Amino acid sequence: MSDTTKGTIGVTSANIFPIIKKFLYSDHEIFLRELVSNGIDATGKLKTLSSVGEFKGDLGDLTVRISVDSKKKTITFSDRGVGMTAEEIERYINQIAFSGAEEFVEKYKNDTQAIIGHFGLGFYSAFMVSEKVEIFTQSYQENAPAMHWVCKGDPEFTLKQTIKADRGTDIVLHIDKENEDFLEEHKIAELLRKYCRYLPVEIAFGKKKEWKDGKEVETAEDNIINETHPLWTKKPANLTEDDYLNFYRDLYPMSEAPLFHIHLNVDFPFNLTGVLYFPKIKNNFEIQRNKIQLYCNQVFVTDSVEGIVPEYLTLLNGVIDSPDIPLNVSRSYLQSDQNVKKISSHITKKVADRLAEIFRNDRPQFEQKWDDLKVFIQYGMLSDEKFYERAEKFALLKNTDGKYFTFEEYKSLISENQKDKDGNLIYLYATNTDEQYTYIGTAKEKGYDVLLMNGQLDVHAVSQMEQKFEKSRFVRVDSDVVEKLIRKSDAETVNLTDTQRDALIEIFNAALPKTEKQNFIVTFENMDATSNPVFITQNEFMRRMKDMSAMGADAMYGFYGEMPDSFNLVVNTAHPLVDSLMKDEDEKCAEKVLPIITQIAENQEKINEIDKRNEDKKYDEISQQDKTEKEDLRKKIEDLRGEKREIYSLYTAGNQRVGQLVDLALLANNMLKGEALAKFVKRSVELL
Repeated sequence: MSDTTKGTIGVTSANIFPIIKKFLYSDHEIFLRELVSNGIDATGKLKTLSSVGEFKGDLGDLTVRISVDSKKKTITFSDRGVGMTAEEIERYINQIAFSGAEEFVEKYKNDTQAIIGHFGLGFYSAFMVSEKVEIFTQSYQENAPAMHWVCKGDPEFTLKQTIKADRGTDIVLHIDKENEDFLEEHKIAELLRKYCRYLPVEIAFGKKKEWKDGKEVETAEDNIINETHPLWTKKPANLTEDDYLNFYRDLYPMSEAPLFHIHLNVDFPFNLTGVLYFPKIKNNFEIQRNKIQLYCNQVFVTDSVEGIVPEYLTLLNGVIDSPDIPLNVSRSYLQSDQNVKKISSHITKKVADRLAEIFRNDRPQFEQKWDDLKVFIQYGMLSDEKFYERAEKFALLKNTDGKYFTFEEYKSLISENQKDKDGNLIYLYATNTDEQYTYIGTAKEKGYDVLLMNGQLDVHAVSQMEQKFEKSRFVRVDSDVVEKLIRKSDAETVNLTDTQRDALIEIFNAALPKTEKQNFIVTFENMDATSNPVFITQNEFMRRMKDMSAMGADAMYGFYGEMPDSFNLVVNTAHPLVDSLMKDEDEKCAEKVLPIITQIAENQEKINEIDKRNEDKKYDEISQQDKTEKEDLRKKIEDLRGEKREIYSLYTAGNQRVGQLVDLALLANNMLKGEALAKFVKRSVELL
């Protein structure tokens, strides 16, 4: 061939370079990963050729080297791999999208270990940051001349023979003005650590430095930036717990020690290695996704692994490495195909198997770590039916005494005593042992067991378990009086007259706090005389819907989030204090209230008479006189009710026991604070 060859790169469009420069890769920094990977590929090819006897020379130093010359504004990537002949440059460089690695793998598929390239486009990432790219290459093949290739980021190139001292390839990037930040050593060092820290061939970036005579100086020793045999490439049998912990600290230097790890090692029907760690997650549910790093033959690809790892396992930390994960040309985004689904399914199974193994072999350790593991396992059970089926055998329930049970164990524990009159098994639970202490104690006095459900996902888990468990309901321990939490028989009749009922409602309403965020309804139960005289409960359904809303759940729950908290003030009509209160009220209010009640009844009777004589008429047919009279009567009734309410309100203000009863109920529910609490304390002293 002549000394110099000129030609046009084989592309289908003259606009290919702007496309490469701006759109082919998601980040410009990818050029470093791709060019280092090409050097690793070339080195891997040479090792393979040597192993099969096609290269008989001395392999020698195979270190891939990167150097930066800020004055010349160049970055150079050097390897001592197979190099290229003029024909190979024509084929692999001048014909875009022909993958030399792919052809090589096909030819040596039984011998090659780590050929990374798939699409033949990695080299062209150099033009994202360069105004000119040069290749100096010497093939391992005997008598092949060294070649020098030059291109300025357009389809025109120059190729000519040159002199090169050794086999291999030097790629020299002449960095353009827009990307001169890549000439900073600290930036290249940072990118090398990100993308190349675990590549299988040693990579040198400059020389190691040390402090001497008060300043930093270079030594003669290469600064090797990577670990060529990372932990996930080794056999688990050869590793200790300290090895796994040290690797975790290398990946996440500022993190707490993980709960435990899972070592993945699969070679059929796909290749997959890696180590996953269960990190500790704080109770405020600070989920940090994108902590799993995806590698392809030890080359970092991405930390956005939602496509390959089930969503709930993106909470894990660690590394996954597989050559069988399909990538797009930039290796930055996962494509969806059957391999991905198989790998995802396998990871799910592997995680479940590992959890089951720990549970079987060391249940005390599993229980000790359950509070931290719980969020992972619940998330998986809520989002993946297959994981639920595997996990239901080792998922635990914790009671307020700190004891742990499997689903079956707990069912056996409560099956005899916690069935209601209809045969439903009632799971009682608390969300805060301090705030619900009184209710927990009352339930235990009945011989009931109470679960502690104070986790981030418990409100969702409770709903799921209700659907999964046959004839079962979950009821928060403060959602009703103890007799109604697990109804053993029909409710005792409340023996109050309408007058007594109305009087107690008005009296207690007058003592209840008035806020826009809280709504109280006075109700009555005929309970045991030894039970508390007044309770505060919250409807299970409404509270659960509001909890869902507070967690930012489905929009269907948003409506409940806007509603005020609704509570029941339950009055125990069998309690002596309530009986005494009714007698005292009757003695002090009856004389004033009874005439008002009589007047209300008389006015209501007149309304009824008007309605009766107009019952067959349409509204337009009713006389204006009747309409006006009826409206006047209604207003009189409302005014009379106001008078009655004022009488009861004055009675409440003058009877410290009413306020004390209400405040005791509020206090038991952790709802008495600030000024109201101070008044309660003062009143308590006065009553004493």
